[in-house]
Amino acid sequence: MPTFPSPQNSPLLARFKRPANGTSPTTPQRLRPWPVVWAALVVTASSLASPWATAQTPVRVIDSMAERTRACTACHGDQGRAGPDGYYPRLAGKPAGYLHNQLRNFAQGRRHYELMARLVDPLSDAYLGEMAQYFADLKLPYPSPTANNTIAPERLAKGQQLVTQGDAARGLPACTQCHGVRLTGVQPNVPGLLGLPLDYLNAQLGAWQTGQRRAHAPDCMAEVVKRIPAPDLIAVSSWLARQPLPADTHPAERVPPGPALPEDLRCGSAPELSTPLAAPSALPPQHAAKPAQKGQP
Repeated sequence: MPTFPSPQNSPLLARFKRPANGTSPTTPQRLRPWPVVWAALVVTASSLASPWATAQTPVRVIDSMAERTRACTACHGDQGRAGPDGYYPRLAGKPAGYLHNQLRNFAQGRRHYELMARLVDPLSDAYLGEMAQYFADLKLPYPSPTANNTIAPERLAKGQQLVTQGDAARGLPACTQCHGVRLTGVQPNVPGLLGLPLDYLNAQLGAWQTGQRRAHAPDCMAEVVKRIPAPDLIAVSSWLARQPLPADTHPAERVPPGPALPEDLRCGSAPELSTPLAAPSALPPQHAAKPAQKGQP
């Protein structure tokens, strides 16, 4: 509600204040100023009251999840397409179970960002699930990759190897074993790794390493990043951030065929990954492991 100026401080009335000699500074002595003062008050009150009255008029909006999640899109971009600064990730089209788990992680202190924690704190778990499903159902095109950090071709080749083949010597499965052969995620709980800004990927992998980001125990990602040296993590994120999205950007409907994860890499937030399936399928051509050519990004 607006604050009306007091008569003593009103700029409109200042010109009508009488000086010490009793005369008006802006009107002849013969003019009786008070009728003019009251007229000014009426005009002032009317001009201040009009926007106040307008503000009290109910604004009709559609009661939809799109309207209710505007607080989310202020950071994560229109319709959850991702924020412009590279640190607020895309929400649109990610698996609903994954999004729901992340909201729970903020609410329960496994992920640390005060603004998110305050936003989700008063909401019920069922409502968090509704929000997650809303963003998961948005099918929007992805932008082209923009990563252009300086990195040697052999380091990109190392990143590609870890993503598509893993490293048996370190007990590391390929990223594709959990995140899908197209790297677009797997329903209902595993996110895609493509279409994410390089800064976001680096920040999240670093958060896993330092314990700033955690998941429901057993925390498979925390264990995975412990086995990857920092230079190799940068190689992984740099390769991923350069990859175009495949024609089908939807998360896969089921876990890729292959062996179940070993006991020490079980995922509490994605228990379906621990179910063994048939023999592994081949990677699509655009993600098949091959060494990067010298001089190529």
